[in-house]
Amino acid sequence: MNFWSSVGFTLVGALIGGILTFYFTRKKFEKELKENPPINEKMIRAMFLQMGRKPSEAQIRQIMKSVNANSKR
Repeated sequence: MNFWSSVGFTLVGALIGGILTFYFTRKKFEKELKENPPINEKMIRAMFLQMGRKPSEAQIRQIMKSVNANSKR
């Protein structure tokens, strides 16, 4: 019985550790994405300028709105 109880405790410990690791890693990843979004207004301006266009504020806001709407899916 001693062998099976140690195997059981090991499996339960590994399961709890895996769940906790998943939870905290997910929270950390979401926090990093919120603090450092993958694209921002500065990057959009740079892309427009590289294409040889001068973007208006309305265009930049429209693109940011589109990016934010698609990221919440």
